[in-house]
Amino acid sequence: MNTAYVVVLSGFATTMALIAAIGAQNAFVLRQGIRGEHVLPVVAVCTVSDLLLIAAGIAGFGALIAAHPDIVTVTTYAGAAFLIGYGLLAARRAVKPGTLTPADAAPARLGAVLATCLALTFLNPHVYLDTVILLGALANEHQDSKWLFGIGAVTASAVWFTALGFGAKRLGHLFASPRTWRILDAVIAVTMIGLAISLILR
Repeated sequence: MNTAYVVVLSGFATTMALIAAIGAQNAFVLRQGIRGEHVLPVVAVCTVSDLLLIAAGIAGFGALIAAHPDIVTVTTYAGAAFLIGYGLLAARRAVKPGTLTPADAAPARLGAVLATCLALTFLNPHVYLDTVILLGALANEHQDSKWLFGIGAVTASAVWFTALGFGAKRLGHLFASPRTWRILDAVIAVTMIGLAISLILR
């Protein structure tokens, strides 16, 4: 197999392994996908954000972040606070649901949805540790082919978020009742608050 293809596939496989883990961003994209609400803009924001972060890592910003751990520390506490707040909102929806299912309720404003998406992306310290530092370091091991690794990484991000966001719509029939949404919101609440606690205690 051509060396270039091997490097691209390496970037794709590595990123897919990192991005597929359960996390705040994935939970948010899943919920938006099930609702069928602003899915394309959310998928686009997640993909473009990863593109910028991966490019930054390959360009050497990962070393800069590693040399200034205070950046990650500040992001950790800000991210934990945001995750706790988002988790509590999900817990409130789980305990006191509305009369309509979220799929039937009036859609949230695009600006608010994208702001939440950006916060869940850039206030997550793991995005800097995994996407910028780790992927950046792995890409630079390929020297002149480092940007081919980046192409594979960005492609994996685009494939994952597209599949998650638009594929989630197929689960819509399972979320026709408020009870199912309460279960999902309870899982999201536990995930968000659990991630926040793990960030603080790490």
